Amino acid sequence: MSAAANGMATERPDAIAVEKIVKRYGDFEAVKGVSFNVAEGEIFGLLGPNGAGKSTLIRMMTTLIPVSAGKAVVAGHNVAKEPDEVRRLIGVIPQALTSDPDLTAEENLLIYAKLYSVPRGQREKNIAEVLEAVDLTKWRSAPTKTLSGGMRRRLEIARGLVHNPRIFFLDEPTTGLDPVSRIAVWEMLNKLKATRNLTMLLTTHYMEEADKLCDRIAIVDHGNLVALGTPMELKNSVAGANVVEVQFDREAEQWKERLTHLEGVTSVQPESAGFYRILTKSGSRTTMQLVEMAAELGETLTSLSVQNTTLDDVFVHYTGRQLRDEQVKPMMASWAMLQRPGDQR
Repeated sequence: MSAAANGMATERPDAIAVEKIVKRYGDFEAVKGVSFNVAEGEIFGLLGPNGAGKSTLIRMMTTLIPVSAGKAVVAGHNVAKEPDEVRRLIGVIPQALTSDPDLTAEENLLIYAKLYSVPRGQREKNIAEVLEAVDLTKWRSAPTKTLSGGMRRRLEIARGLVHNPRIFFLDEPTTGLDPVSRIAVWEMLNKLKATRNLTMLLTTHYMEEADKLCDRIAIVDHGNLVALGTPMELKNSVAGANVVEVQFDREAEQWKERLTHLEGVTSVQPESAGFYRILTKSGSRTTMQLVEMAAELGETLTSLSVQNTTLDDVFVHYTGRQLRDEQVKPMMASWAMLQRPGDQR
């Protein structure tokens, strides 16, 4: 875990406090004793591949599934002992789009406002405010099925805000969106945080999303919290100030060993045949060494670039692998087999 990963935010009060929380399905532990705190007004991200335990953590914190062990306190209320109090104070945006496609945007919001017992005199005001906040005022009377994917996601976010929650949970909020719509959602969430004084906890498997949007990030892998800190703290916790990406015109078994022994190199990750991602203390020195080495060996470099450390490098550093969905499919299959009636406890 990173040096900053003591689980504590700044001096602001905690909106969420999770202590050694566990979720078991039969003999399988989907979440394994995770602890962290989220300060009021913070955007906190749970980063990891599909199947890492991110959604399970959110489902426990939002009272949708019981906690097997440990404790979660949300808005000052224990989720196991005071679930109704927690539900009144939170908004939840699931990964799937759940608004009724046959109703208008306004009708979807109205139903949700009634479910949360928003007073009749307050409903119209709240609906107008959240539609404006997500830039859907012009489409309030449009059937939801006629909205684009990005607009439907914004409607889901508006629906989660219509009862004025204090804490906002978003499970993979931009999954399935095109890059332009994804950036629009990021901008909207930052605006909502500033204007509505919201605390947000979101899950994502997009590195850029976590980097651009979150004040702090918890990296989750196989049910464990493996690193926690601000994006900059996490990047600084990885040895090597730069990343050099190099591709040779042919693959050779000795490349990784040769690269590992270059001066200043702290890590070498093979990406594909002949392509390597190198963490180094000096990008310029390593670049010169690569050019000299290729010349001495009579080899050709087909590409060579230098960049700063990214969250991809952080994830590889703490987990030993890249954040790729296909690497967790076997675990997801096992998990699915365990999620049968009677297994949740």
